[in-house]
Amino acid sequence: MLNDDTIIAPATTYGKSSLNVLRLSGKDSLKIAARLARTTPENLMLSLPARCAKLTKIYFSNEDLLDECILLYFKAPHSYTTQDVVEFQCHGGNFIAQSILQECLQYGARLANPGEFTKRAFLGGRIDLSQAQAVAKLIESQSAQAHKMLMRHLKGEMQDFCEKLRIDLISLLAHSEVFIDYAEEDLPKDLLENLKGKLQSILNTLHCLLEQSKAKRTMFEGYKLCIIGKPNVGKSSLLNALLHSNRAIVSEIAGTTRDSIEENFMLGGHLLRLIDTAGIHETKDFIESEGIKRSLEKVQESDLLIALFDISSPITQEDFQIIDLLKTYQKSKKIFVLLNKVDLDYKLDWTILQDFNPIKLCLKGDLYAKDSLLESFKKYLESLLDSKEESQSLLLASEYQFQAVQTCIEALQQSIFPLENTELEIFSFQINEALRAIASITKPYEYSQMLDVMFGDFCLGK
Repeated sequence: MLNDDTIIAPATTYGKSSLNVLRLSGKDSLKIAARLARTTPENLMLSLPARCAKLTKIYFSNEDLLDECILLYFKAPHSYTTQDVVEFQCHGGNFIAQSILQECLQYGARLANPGEFTKRAFLGGRIDLSQAQAVAKLIESQSAQAHKMLMRHLKGEMQDFCEKLRIDLISLLAHSEVFIDYAEEDLPKDLLENLKGKLQSILNTLHCLLEQSKAKRTMFEGYKLCIIGKPNVGKSSLLNALLHSNRAIVSEIAGTTRDSIEENFMLGGHLLRLIDTAGIHETKDFIESEGIKRSLEKVQESDLLIALFDISSPITQEDFQIIDLLKTYQKSKKIFVLLNKVDLDYKLDWTILQDFNPIKLCLKGDLYAKDSLLESFKKYLESLLDSKEESQSLLLASEYQFQAVQTCIEALQQSIFPLENTELEIFSFQINEALRAIASITKPYEYSQMLDVMFGDFCLGK
């Protein structure tokens, strides 16, 4: 049930800024705003048409001027929450915003709970659950691809997908219920085969959605890109060059990096989690050994691997260790082999690495010139990430949605055996479970929907 008491919350974070925004939502929003403006709700409504901005003086309860701010009024139901909403756009800083908040609380508003504005939008029927979850994810999104996908959810594409699925499942359920209750009527002889065919089609659609969403999960979480190599090949220098900062200590002393260093990095519209690891080599030093062990764990967790080799040094046993590691992950991860220090004399037999299509690299000079080897590699990496995310398929955006689709699939799979054995009561039960699961992504399923299809399709009772 939609609660109509009046709530208030800041829509912007406090701090040094030119502007702060606070929002009131509920039945007394206009009344509370009028009290701050020292006028009546009727006069404020006349001077403040819906969806129009007005510069307005607002006051403390002791009549001192609090601020001169912009007021916006959104009349129900044409607002985000579907209730009356008043927005204060005041000057920045903590004091003014906090003072407006306190004055509104004094006049009868209460502080909104986390997510309560969006909860009211859902309860008011303005958005469904998938759109509400997209709002939360949108605030956290850190890449252009994640933003693009979440905007598709906000536009209602997930709602449309689930609605079509609901219609197909309700049709299955309606046919099953008719077969149970009216088995002696003139029903199609191939009804069970048709039901099985439709069921398999729905399962294929859901499996495809689930697998594509799992594969594209990095769109929301960011790609983990692990940099590996033997000591002193330039791993930390590469990390610093990509980050445009001296994040990692660079030294000619082997083993300087003894633990993994992780930093976020934006490449085009892609979020990358860069991981600089300890040099992989044989050592009796306990701390170095622990660092190498952690490096191998990071390699296993990563989505992308960059392996650095020193082209100015003959190949060593440590290099062969790295090559063996790359072969282990060659089929499961995208691997980039970089031949560093190409400004020096070549001593490495890099034909050994030809299977990995090695790329030349130099971390000296103007690294950020358009024609530098580093910039060329970054463009190549970005184009690869673009191609990985060019799919236009709708994707699941949250763990909740993943669980709902998985539950739906399990229920549908469990319905196949009873359908094949004409145990239609059990079949109907499992279809109902699937309906509840898929409906939980957007809006609850109502039994009356099945009855409408059941009696509308079959015209029973003639």
